[in-house]
Amino acid sequence: MSPSKTVEGFFWGVLSASLLGVMLHWMTPFNTWQAFLMSLLICLMGFLGGLVMSAMKRSMGVKDWGNMISGHGGILDRMDSLCFSAPIFFHVVRYFWA
Repeated sequence: MSPSKTVEGFFWGVLSASLLGVMLHWMTPFNTWQAFLMSLLICLMGFLGGLVMSAMKRSMGVKDWGNMISGHGGILDRMDSLCFSAPIFFHVVRYFWA
């Protein structure tokens, strides 16, 4: 875990991203509360996806998957959070709104 990450940063990041999802609910099929819950779910699953993929890469001895963005790991490191959040979002929308 990076020493620059804090519990407060996680909390406020998830809260602010969820509130942004509420403000953009007019672009989605969700009402205000549904947009908040979907945004919250996406944020939490994105966090878990980042943790799991980071743990998998560390166990394989791979820190960064490229050096295209200096100081940020590789391009595939940007996709870590999508590994959990995209499938969960798809299945929740498919189950409740299809």
